[in-house]
Amino acid sequence: MFDVATPLQIGGGGFLYWAILFFVLAIVAAAVGARGVAGISMEIARIFVLLFVVLAIVALLL
Repeated sequence: MFDVATPLQIGGGGFLYWAILFFVLAIVAAAVGARGVAGISMEIARIFVLLFVVLAIVALLL
């Protein structure tokens, strides 16, 4: 009758991908000595991980 999708499939699945991407960018930047880029990338990755966790908890509760 209705096409039911899980809440994580609707607009929330990309946060973990971007968090991993920025984490890898931070590791590479730290390896070549770009400490400013590495720090900013880690902060962005941390924010994306927190958003992913919050959305995952909300999706599990709904």
